[in-house]
Amino acid sequence: MPDKPVNLKSLAAHLGLTVGTVSRAMNDYADISVATRQRVQKAAAELGYRPNQNARRLSLGQPETVCYLMPRQTGVTIQPFVAQLLQGLGEALGRRNWDLLVHHAESSQDDLERIDRLVRTGRVGGIVISRPLKNDPRVQLLKDLGCPFVVHGRTAEFADYAWYDVDGEDALVTAVNHLVDLGHRRIAYVGAPLQHQFAQERLNGYNRAVLHNGLTSDPQLIQIANFSDDGGEMAASILLDLPEPPTGIVCVSDTVAFGVLAGIRARGMQPGQDVSVIGYDGLHFGIHANPPLTTMAQPQAHAGRRLGDMLLAIVDGGDPKTHQELQRAHLVRRKTDGPPLQGAVQDNVSEREDIQ
Repeated sequence: MPDKPVNLKSLAAHLGLTVGTVSRAMNDYADISVATRQRVQKAAAELGYRPNQNARRLSLGQPETVCYLMPRQTGVTIQPFVAQLLQGLGEALGRRNWDLLVHHAESSQDDLERIDRLVRTGRVGGIVISRPLKNDPRVQLLKDLGCPFVVHGRTAEFADYAWYDVDGEDALVTAVNHLVDLGHRRIAYVGAPLQHQFAQERLNGYNRAVLHNGLTSDPQLIQIANFSDDGGEMAASILLDLPEPPTGIVCVSDTVAFGVLAGIRARGMQPGQDVSVIGYDGLHFGIHANPPLTTMAQPQAHAGRRLGDMLLAIVDGGDPKTHQELQRAHLVRRKTDGPPLQGAVQDNVSEREDIQ
């Protein structure tokens, strides 16, 4: 290793090439032969050359920074979701030496103003948004601005932009089917406000499973709660006060499910024995819940990596409509699901139809 840091000029002198040739070789320009590119990149690695990223960005005219817009729900309940997602997103961007900027808005209008300012001032080369509304004005603004973007989730209409999502409707069908297979017939759902598309999809899945399993459709068993552990605890209290309380509860998220567990324990009951509970997200610290939470898992770190890869592909010229990916969640059984207590299983259980 040389005593002084190697810059582009000294690397070019070492190789007997012009600075321009070395620069183009380092950036994989097609007009530089493969042999020359390999020779330059090999020497750069051996000598410890590190490109000046600011100079490179100026020369390319491209801000190599992606902004992640955090969901507007704040506090500790949202942190595990965001942390796991950002881990994967950072890994994907890091492979291209791109930077990650995280933005939190206090309001919808603040979000729109920040997006407009970031794009028009050239500070970011792409944007990632999470948990979109059914009709999300951020999506239309990004399309109008011509900024590369990808959505973690989907709006009600999602044909003409890039997105990565997990099939929440299918996941809730799986969760309800699992409880039915254990013998439950009185199954409740604790959901989130329905302006979010993901909340609507998960409610649709619950309703579809109730219908196809021949369960009684009881509006009292559906609680649309504040999207937090406190909301889950309050919803559990309402459900357990019913004349005929549920023996199983499926939840819109792990965070809400943690509150449901607390509400069950507050009645001196044991989750998984007196009442079964299934969450949604697969957050790692669900292992440490009391008792460990059964959940429909969606790997957030993997989602972050896919979002980063998709966005960079669009930056490179890819068609956003070809970057749309729907994954399935899978059931992770821990300790909060089990058969209902003896006497809670109803007779004359109808045969479940296959759900396509």
